[in-house]
Amino acid sequence: MLQQTRAATVVPYFERFLERFPDVEKLAAAKRSEVLTAWAGLGYYRRARNLHEAARRIVRMGRFPREACEWRELPGVGDYTAAAIASIAFGESVPALDGNAYRVLSRLLAETRDIGRAVTKRRLAKAARQLLDPQDPGAFNQALMDLGSTICLPKAPRCTCCPLVKHCRAHQEGIESRLPRRGARPGRIAVQTQLLWAERNGSILLRRLPAGKLHGFWELPPREAVPGASVDRVLAELNHSITRYDYRILIVRARVDETPAGFRWIPYAALARLPVSTVTRKAVAALTRG
Repeated sequence: MLQQTRAATVVPYFERFLERFPDVEKLAAAKRSEVLTAWAGLGYYRRARNLHEAARRIVRMGRFPREACEWRELPGVGDYTAAAIASIAFGESVPALDGNAYRVLSRLLAETRDIGRAVTKRRLAKAARQLLDPQDPGAFNQALMDLGSTICLPKAPRCTCCPLVKHCRAHQEGIESRLPRRGARPGRIAVQTQLLWAERNGSILLRRLPAGKLHGFWELPPREAVPGASVDRVLAELNHSITRYDYRILIVRARVDETPAGFRWIPYAALARLPVSTVTRKAVAALTRG
């Protein structure tokens, strides 16, 4: 859940998720739609699908993996997650490098090359393996991450209270605030779209997405998906951002006489039990308030 998502946002989802799925067996036995519903609102839904499939594989294995190489074989588990679990939970001597750890290492070594490049990350990973305490790799990895999140900050690093300040080449050269260096980021893209709001007998028309990142989720249909709809007026305007895209979304009242294939009239009371896209949930909240 913490991948590309702030901890403050994750905590309530994490608590509700563990209450609903307290162990790997219950998660593995759940329907995919149940998992997606519990995840709805966090975004990046491939994470939920991967977590569900990983739970199923673990149950089939009859045990949790122990080594990082085993963890990497599970869907959605990359190098960092695999190393973090293997070192912290099972004591494997392998470095776990997240953004915080990479920042600490880049400053410690005064690494001036683009940290986004694979060759730079390999250089820093090699240094981490040399520094790693094989007697307690989990504590070492957590300490490195915590140092980056509390002291070796992206802006205004707190060098005066850093335990590594005497060894930090970037601080010695006075360039710690300019590291790590990253390549130019692509600009943001503005997108405007219209979604249809069609009601009938206490139900709303939604379509279920058959593919893509929101596969299995229900959403308000875009105007072009229902060419036969009669459009009336704009009911609400929403702003929504995903990665590089800034969406301006107009929710327009519509009348739909014939229900297209893949669409369904969903009662308002049933929405809480279905995986519904974040934009649709925002629209429902805005237009049914009170």
